[in-house]
Amino acid sequence: MNKSQAHPIVYPGSFDPFTLGHLDILRRALMLFGRVTVLVAGDGKAGLLGAEKRVALIEQATARLRGVDVRPFHGLLVDAVADMGAVAVIRGIRCAGDYEHEWSMAGVNALLGRKVEFVYLLANPELAAVSSTLVRDVIKYGGPLDKLVPAEIAVALKKDFSDG
Repeated sequence: MNKSQAHPIVYPGSFDPFTLGHLDILRRALMLFGRVTVLVAGDGKAGLLGAEKRVALIEQATARLRGVDVRPFHGLLVDAVADMGAVAVIRGIRCAGDYEHEWSMAGVNALLGRKVEFVYLLANPELAAVSSTLVRDVIKYGGPLDKLVPAEIAVALKKDFSDG
């Protein structure tokens, strides 16, 4: 990607699936920066949905938001950030455990050599309990998704994972 196409602010994650908490962090990042690229990890945790499906669902859920680009990435985040010419990475913090994890990740990324700022947004208290892992459990047992994921994603997940 050339620098004229660079999106300097990225919001990376597995987003498996993309939750209302993720959407809240993205909206708030857009208020701060105006343009954000959501980077969907194609590697790493084995989960519910493949990377292409996650990208498509996030695009549907964010279609009405201006300034959002969604794309997959593979390999190290630090390399994807460098390839894009990004200057900042947005991350959400739900609890102390998230903070400790993010602290370690930022430290390792710094050791790998790319200078990039990590910007942390605290989760909305109403959404702090929502995690992709817990959403996957709700899906597994057929529970309601409307308070956990964007409507477009709830419809797709019900279609893909209902017993009926």
